[in-house]
Order: sequence, then structure tokens, then C-alpha cells
Amino acid sequence: MNTQAFLRKLKENIDIELKEDIRIFQQKIEALSLSEKRQKGYCWHPVQVVKTGFTYGDRAFIVIERQDNDDHEFRSGNLVKLYSQKDPLNDFVQGTINYLKASQMKIVLHADFLPLWLDNEKLTLDLLFDERTYKEMERALHLVSKASNNRLADLRDVLMGEIPPSFEKVPNVSIPALNASQNQAVNTILSAEDVALVHGPPGTGKTTTLVEAIKIISKEQGPVLVCAPSNAAVDLLTNRLASAGLNVVRTGNISRVDDLVLETTLDVRLSKHPEFKEIKKLKIKAAQKRRDAERYKRHFDHAASTARKEAYREARELTAWSHQLEDRLIDQILSSAEVISCTLTGSSNSLLRDFHFHTLFIDEAAQALEPATWIPILKASKVVLAGDPFQLPPTVKSTKAQKYGLAVTMMERLLPVLSRINLLKVQYRMNTAIMGFSNGQFYDNQLIADISVEQHQLPLPPHKSVEFIDTAGTGFEETTDESGITKANKDEIRLIFEHFHQLVKALPEGEQPSVALIAPYRAQVRAMELEFSSESEWQDYPVSINTIDSFQGQERDVVYISLVRSNDSGQIGFLKDYRRMNVAMTRARKLLVVVGDSATVGQDAFYGDFLDYVEQYGVYRTAWEFFS
Repeated sequence: MNTQAFLRKLKENIDIELKEDIRIFQQKIEALSLSEKRQKGYCWHPVQVVKTGFTYGDRAFIVIERQDNDDHEFRSGNLVKLYSQKDPLNDFVQGTINYLKASQMKIVLHADFLPLWLDNEKLTLDLLFDERTYKEMERALHLVSKASNNRLADLRDVLMGEIPPSFEKVPNVSIPALNASQNQAVNTILSAEDVALVHGPPGTGKTTTLVEAIKIISKEQGPVLVCAPSNAAVDLLTNRLASAGLNVVRTGNISRVDDLVLETTLDVRLSKHPEFKEIKKLKIKAAQKRRDAERYKRHFDHAASTARKEAYREARELTAWSHQLEDRLIDQILSSAEVISCTLTGSSNSLLRDFHFHTLFIDEAAQALEPATWIPILKASKVVLAGDPFQLPPTVKSTKAQKYGLAVTMMERLLPVLSRINLLKVQYRMNTAIMGFSNGQFYDNQLIADISVEQHQLPLPPHKSVEFIDTAGTGFEETTDESGITKANKDEIRLIFEHFHQLVKALPEGEQPSVALIAPYRAQVRAMELEFSSESEWQDYPVSINTIDSFQGQERDVVYISLVRSNDSGQIGFLKDYRRMNVAMTRARKLLVVVGDSATVGQDAFYGDFLDYVEQYGVYRTAWEFFS
């Protein structure tokens, strides 16, 4: 398939995916009544505004509260609509969720004012569909396909395999803090003129490697653009870059930014700049003039009419002046940055319209849809793709689009064809036994556990670091929630808690390893959270409970994986995505405990191999040992 045909196919896939996304959204939410939306967790009603204010950058925010703690589908970063039941057509405002608690939510409004109807008693919050990302992907594909006789056209031809990438000779850089494969990756990045790939399996120091390369390039070639497909991934790299002493400016919606990197955001930088006080004064004066004008109601005389027009004119002039000063200040902050970081879609922000970057780094590139990857490439002369195609893939909702190749990322497509691929080979997280299974299944046994971790274990009598606890024959069967999609297995939770109880008893006094409980299904995670909240024994331990997808990039001393699936037909659902299990099995530093039904999962070749691995290098136990 030639380049233009490939780009057309990508565009068709995006259209298919958009239609499917809208269909799912409408099916789930828009066709439901208020009571049904509330019951299914797509709506909060009634809600009460308990706090209001303005964020950095003068964006209005509200904190709302509901009376119940029922399950819901809202997540940080979601687009939402708050409206009054008294007049829903007129009294409404949109915003983005900043943070969530059980019964409370902070929303940054898409406005610089607070609506007057917020004190109404009957307020409702709905989840909205957001298609901005799709529009940006379509725009990027259009520009890439039309590019001619420019740098974008050159990059397109290299990234599509029509011409080979070029490399120049550069001095051999050797950074003492890096190992041989990491230094090789840095040198490839520095010498690449078009594209460089860094393949970073779990625990191999991919972020450390990228930070060192970015430090060098930002000093030698000016500002670097750093992107990733998710806000969490952007924030992680932003934090590391800022900790390394680089001047990083994090752009994007402040409501989606982690508190750890708040100080790097453009909004905070702007608010703390000495000149911002003058801008603030102008905005306050403009607001006062608008209030003065709005005091005049109907039936006012000529003098009042003149005063009203004058007040509005002054408000417009003050607002325009404040915006002019603010734009100049923003440009100054961005131009002086060594690194600008944002999501892939965030790179299309109008603030970056006139910026072009010598080098673009895309982290977690193996999780990004290819059309989204092209969005920041529009602004760069050179691209560095970093990630691991054997971890979580991008989310594709349409089976048709997936069949047509939308789930294949740019990094995955380029990995087999580029001549210079930098595999980071030394991992610093897991001991050899925990690393071994994934190493053989995904990385051709090329990974080596660093000497600092290869034998590290919990302070226990001699034991194996990998355990499988088999529930076959116990009747610990899966259940399905009301949606018919997500699944749980509460007996597996009881088993995990009993195992942990025995582990705590065996540990030396005062020893408190960090612990994670992860599962592939959200219903199981919710059940674990509920059970955990009532178990006093766990309260002294740093415990994380989450889905596998949400736990990527993290690690703990002890990791429990609940496989959940247990049925007579051997159905394992999306446990079939072995990359997801690669993520799960490589989160543990010192002890990995997998709980599952061998009769269900063992029929699959991958899990059959895992059971064989456990019998050879770990310990294979049955659930009966814990309840006899």
C-alpha cells in the first residue's frame, strides 16, 4: 500500500472509530432518562455547589457534592455539563473534571465567570462526548497527505518507509549514570536526522534515558517538544525533567494535570510572573465596567443609555489590553523554555501555533493511535519514538477499525523495518525469577536483571518470588455485573486477603513492603476496594488497588494479580491480550502472586506456559491450602 492509500485508510479508520464511539456513548447515555442515567452512573443528580473560585489563569471552578456514594463512570479529565432542571436549555455550563472523591467533584469551567443560577436546588451533572481529538487527528492526516517540498513531506516519506532514515556522525557520548544500551540509545538519538526508536521494556530506565537525551538536545539545539498519549504519561516525564533541573513548561488544561507538576504549568508560571499583577488589575477593572453597564435595565433614559455604552466600550478596551499583555507574557514564557510538554492532542493548542521544534520526543508511543502521533509531528523536524509494543496497546472501540489496522501504532509498524533499533537491555525493577517469564515470552531472553535487583527478596525464610494460587475445583466462579460487561470474583479476593494475612505474620516486625492489588476488570477492583476498606490489618501498609491498565508505569514490592475468570467453557475474555498480562506481571519488585483458575486459563497456550514456568521457577499452590 502506497503512502497516500495508507493515509486514506487511516482517515477511514478514524471515521469508523468516531462513529462507533458516538454510538456507544449514545447507547449508554443519551437515550436514557434522568433516573436511568443516575442509576447507571452517567449522571449525578441532585448536586449542590459547595465551593466556587478561580484557578490559575482565571478559570472559574466549582466543587459539587451529591448525597450518595453510588458507583459512577466519571473520571478525571472527562468533559461534563452542569445544568439547572428549572431551565436546562439556558442555564448550563460545560467544564472538565479536575478531581473526584466518593461524593464530591471539582470542575474547571470552560468560562471565566460563575453562572448566576449555581445556587439553584435542582442541579444535574451529565457526562459529555468529546470529539475534539478526532477532529485534530483528521486535520493532521490531511496536512500530512498534502505536504510537498517541505520538512513534513520529508518526515512523512521516512516514516512511511519510502526513503531510509539518515544519521550523522556525532561524538560518542558516554554518560556515567547510564548503562551501555542506554548510552547507545542516547547516541542514536543524537545522530538521527529523521527518526530514532527507543524500545524500553519494563524497568529498563526508558525515562532516565530520555531525560539525558533531552538535556543534551535542549542545550545544543533549543527547545524540545515532549508528548505522550495520556496526561499521566506526560506528567511523569515532566516531573522527571523538572527534577533534572530543566526549564519545563507543561501546557494543556490545568484540570487534567497532576498536582506534582502543577508548578511547571503555563497557568501557574503565568500567575506567578511579576507582570501578571497588572493583567489581573485590568481584568478586574473590565469586570467592574461590565457590572456597571449591566446595572442599567430596560426603560433607561438617554443619559443612562450613553453611560451604558461607554461602560461596555471601556470594558472591551480593558479586556483587549489585558489579553494583549497576557499573550505577550505567554509567548515570553514559552520561548524561554527548554522543554514544552503536552499530550499528543495538546500539541495542537493555539498557544503553540507559531512554534516549530527541532526535536520531538513521543513517550509511550506504542500506546498512541498513529493518526494522533502525526499531530505533534506537524511541528517537528526530527522524531524520537519511545515505548514498548509488548505492553498496553492503544484503545480501539470499533472491531471493524481494529480489523483494518487502527490498533497498529507507528512505533509497532516501524520496529521491524528500521535498521537502528535501541533495545534497553538492563532492568532495575524485578529480581530474575519475576523477570524471567516475560523475558522469554516477549523479549527473546535479551533482558538482564541488574546486580542491584537480581536476587532481592522480602526478608523471609528461603522462598520463591513467583507464586500461582490455583482455584480450580473450589467453586470460585466469576460473576458478571448488571452491565453484562465487567466481571468479578469475590472468592479470589478472600484468598488474596488470607495470603496477605499469612505473609504479614511471617514478616519481621516493622517490615512493611508496598503492596498492589490489580485485576483486569473494574468490577473486581471495586470489590477489592470495598473489602479493603473494612480490613483493619491492611491499614498499616501502603496499598494500591487498581486495574492493570491504570497501573502501567508503576511498581510495588508485592503485587497480587486476580485473574477473575473462572467458568466451565474456558472463556478468558480480554485476558487474551497478553500484552496486558505482561504489564501486570512486571509490576512486582520482590514478590508476584497470581490467583486464578488453571482449568479456565490453562487451556490457553500463554497461560499454560506461565503455569509451567511457575512449576519450574516458582511455587504452585492450591486455594485449599488457605482454607483447610
